[in-house]
Amino acid sequence: MNRRKGTWRTGLAVVMAVTGAAVLPAAHAAGDTPSATAKPQDDFNGDGYADLAVAAPEATVDGKTRAGYVAVVYGSASGLNTASKQVISQNTAGVTDSAETDDRFGSAVSTADLDRDGYADLIVGVTGEDSVEGGAETGLVQVVWGGANGLSGGAALAYGHNTYDRLSAKDELTVGDVNGDGAPDLVVVESLIKLRVVKGPFGRDGSASGGEQIVQDDSDPRFLDLATGDVNGDGIDDVVATMNDGDEYDARRITYWQGARDGLAEGVVLRDSRGWRVQGGESLGLGDVNGDGYEDIVVGRPVDGYDSDLDTPIPLGGRVAFVPGSASGPIGTKAMYVNQDSAGVPGAAERMDGFGSDVSVADVNGDGYADVSTGVPGEDFSGLSNAGGAIVLRGGASGLTGTGATGVNQDTTGVPGAAETNDAFGRTTHLVDADQDGRAELVVGAPGENANAGSVWVFKSTSAGITPTGSVTFGAGTLGTVAANAKLGSGFNS
Repeated sequence: MNRRKGTWRTGLAVVMAVTGAAVLPAAHAAGDTPSATAKPQDDFNGDGYADLAVAAPEATVDGKTRAGYVAVVYGSASGLNTASKQVISQNTAGVTDSAETDDRFGSAVSTADLDRDGYADLIVGVTGEDSVEGGAETGLVQVVWGGANGLSGGAALAYGHNTYDRLSAKDELTVGDVNGDGAPDLVVVESLIKLRVVKGPFGRDGSASGGEQIVQDDSDPRFLDLATGDVNGDGIDDVVATMNDGDEYDARRITYWQGARDGLAEGVVLRDSRGWRVQGGESLGLGDVNGDGYEDIVVGRPVDGYDSDLDTPIPLGGRVAFVPGSASGPIGTKAMYVNQDSAGVPGAAERMDGFGSDVSVADVNGDGYADVSTGVPGEDFSGLSNAGGAIVLRGGASGLTGTGATGVNQDTTGVPGAAETNDAFGRTTHLVDADQDGRAELVVGAPGENANAGSVWVFKSTSAGITPTGSVTFGAGTLGTVAANAKLGSGFNS
């Protein structure tokens, strides 16, 4: 059983029941034109409030198991509004093809204003999609267009080139302007081992006019996560990836490709002060944690118990790494690490806690420094195994710190539901400022909730950080979807 520090407060609350039902798209409030304060990367209806996309790639749609869907909950002045929602699947009008067994629509999810009309668009991976040209499981990246009335219509952006390319597997899709031409570009992993950059601008038919770039090295890598952001402050997005060697599961690394006018530069593997590779992990986020104007790299490494534990800092129970950005790119020699034994962090580091699961980076308390959320899905307490929790770490001028960290779980007073074995609360986390008050709310996924039906929790934020007061949860009953084995909350928009 994991030892819990005083910051893990417990208490029972009412359990929200979720039941399966047919998909029922709902209307939502929206302005006639995009707001001047809108954030096009995540505001689908242009009302000035950020929206949330939640993936359930294992879900049953129209009787087809693992066909998958993405649920969208719209933001408002009072935050995410579960009464204002849509459920998007391959049976939605305008979406490519139709729901089929093992398509896994929602295998990866991102957002960007691809057609530059002022509304964010939803970009969805369909890693199990077959294609006429490529064959079985080539994979597909699909766009669903944003607009004043929300998401509607869509187009195919890219298919895998060959059988079993499985384009856009979990976390292997991101969008950013990596050549500085002002148009978003799609960056996606193909066949597990290579980056494929599809360069915008994109037309409404999904076509890209900027051509493609394939990036591949000779180390036989396996990509674990991708992100885009301006790590060196030159105004062009860069690409960062975590990966492991194909023949050595725990030989992780972090690679950085600088964006440039003529395409991505050659990848650079980050090194620490010893000259050794900075170990990567399964989860990756970018944001300005230390407030110096450069986006920093944050990597979650939730696994432990491998040979590599011997030569990497504080691996026990999982950890989060911080690598600062600079004018010359990320500085691996200044990497910092936090785990559950770091001062101020709730809980205690123990084997297989999974601390570092699914990091997200945004300013939670409005102090101008990006903070970091992460899950602890393997957390045990009160006689329960893998009940899970979530933690928000504070950013500051010195970088990432455990000081001032806050944690929540389903036994925290004020949190709906009750902790149970194998809920995996915190398997996924996401930070989003849905009410546009300058403080990001915490969203937590528990795909194991209710025998793998899955549910999502939303926590408001204050100047002191996240609070369980006023937290809400939703699942299949709210969305009108099939609950059984859906694993709702398996992913969020990046």
